Amino acid sequence: MVHDHKGHSHNHIDPGAGDMRVAGAIGVNMLLTLAQVIGGILSGSLALIADALHNFSDAIALIIAFFARKVARRPADPRMSFGYGRAEVVAALINYTTLIVLSLYLLYEGVMRFLQPEPVNGWMVVWIAALALIVDLITAVLTYTMSKDSMNIRAAFIHNVADALGSIAVILAGTAVILFGWTWVDPAVTILISVYILWHVKSEIGDTIRVLMLGAPPDLNPEDVATAIEATDGVAGVHHIHLWSMQEREPALTAHLEIAARNSADAETIRLAVKEALQSGFGIGHVTLELEQTDVVRVKSPRFGHEGSVEA
Repeated sequence: MVHDHKGHSHNHIDPGAGDMRVAGAIGVNMLLTLAQVIGGILSGSLALIADALHNFSDAIALIIAFFARKVARRPADPRMSFGYGRAEVVAALINYTTLIVLSLYLLYEGVMRFLQPEPVNGWMVVWIAALALIVDLITAVLTYTMSKDSMNIRAAFIHNVADALGSIAVILAGTAVILFGWTWVDPAVTILISVYILWHVKSEIGDTIRVLMLGAPPDLNPEDVATAIEATDGVAGVHHIHLWSMQEREPALTAHLEIAARNSADAETIRLAVKEALQSGFGIGHVTLELEQTDVVRVKSPRFGHEGSVEA
């Protein structure tokens, strides 16, 4: 059954759009990080310092995203014939990896603070965390639209969303210190922030790794694609199918088409029909097909991949 995947085709936006927004988000996050670190040290709040580190990771994520966007726009050349689009995917993986490291560090520090409690200035924590929340919301507004079309920007956006929730948690922790003297809430919030970040990374990093590992796009069923190819008039069979993503939302396919000898005169027409079926039914625009006659003697070939990818 052929599914309509036109909506998943790669809708290009103005490549230069959003650069100033990303640059602005970087600036405000760097200033906020400085304010939070100073405030965290003066107030004795580990949660505020944790939020500062996460905000700093936001700024680094945005810097990586900013330069990855620029690299990705470079045209293809003889040595990089597929272009530089995957620079954004690599940047996304770097950002997710730094989030994992940061989260584990915060988790460790939170546990240690439970074992060795320290006094916390609740009012300073609340005011600085409130400022952080405002900056987080500004950053979210600046990057939200771009996050829909870029895995790279989405990774940076998730940094920001997690940090906004972290700021809310820090405000609650500071309030608990002010009202009840519960200093244990501060490390508890730190641990919750780290666990939340890890949960978000787990839900997003898989798609990034899939693209880098040349895996099939998650919204395309390889068997459905193969069936659609074989359903095209004149196609006797298909093998050596490779279905992957050139970059985010840009699926590509190579395959060997089997054509009966009696249809060899119409081989080019059949090839074009298959390409049209893949484009209209699955949004696969980058297609390379090798034609083979069914009467040519050959070893049985695997439907997907190549001989080297099949265990003996």
